[in-house]
Amino acid sequence: MKTIEIKKPELNYYSAEACKSLRTNLQFCGGDKKVIVFTSCTENEGKTYVVLNLAISLSEIGKKVILLDADLRKSALLGRVDVTGNMKGLTHFLSKQASLVDIICQTNVPNFNIAFAGPVPPNPSELLSSSYFEHMLAALRESYDYILIDSPPLGSVVDSAIIASKCDGSVIVIEEGWNSYRFEQDIKQQLEKTNTPILGVILNKVDYSKNSYYGKYGKYGHYGKYGQYGTPYGASAKETSRKSSRKNSKRN
Repeated sequence: MKTIEIKKPELNYYSAEACKSLRTNLQFCGGDKKVIVFTSCTENEGKTYVVLNLAISLSEIGKKVILLDADLRKSALLGRVDVTGNMKGLTHFLSKQASLVDIICQTNVPNFNIAFAGPVPPNPSELLSSSYFEHMLAALRESYDYILIDSPPLGSVVDSAIIASKCDGSVIVIEEGWNSYRFEQDIKQQLEKTNTPILGVILNKVDYSKNSYYGKYGKYGHYGKYGQYGTPYGASAKETSRKSSRKNSKRN
């Protein structure tokens, strides 16, 4: 099993408390909620950063966790870790070019493993809907306390709904003030059609300077009790500038 380096981010007070709140609420969802898919409405809402730090947080309290990068079209996870050499990923396994043990990477964080997406395939939806994917999840259930799945934005492609139908629960990550309420409701309804419980919504990239009401423990989302992450959590100065540019463009 290959070992990779994870650089744990230094979270500010608000972000650290929100991450602990998220971890706690996930545990209170019940022991039967082991396989959980994370999606968003659109890209760049901070989903990958949130699920990565949640996985690290769970592993730090002794839970055995694996993070599956199931965004087979445009993975963001590989760019967030220090990886050298060729990596086999989920697409290799689902296309029967590698075994499960070949695609799982051990990290420098105890109890935490990762499986990356691999090269972009011509048929991502078909691979994710295959029985091979289900068999993989069944095998991982025997070895891990939590299987967290980073999936594509549901507002862009249907892949997340396909994955959700095979999971114990789903979570939506939403960037504060970017999507319309109607669009968020559409995404929620798409997930509900999979008959997989929506465990909660994470309100991400919150500007605390304008939202002092939220307090130090964060404000829960519309559909369930999950924490929220402030702008410093998963949003560098460059990303904050991107958000400002997007909002100016939206106004125009």
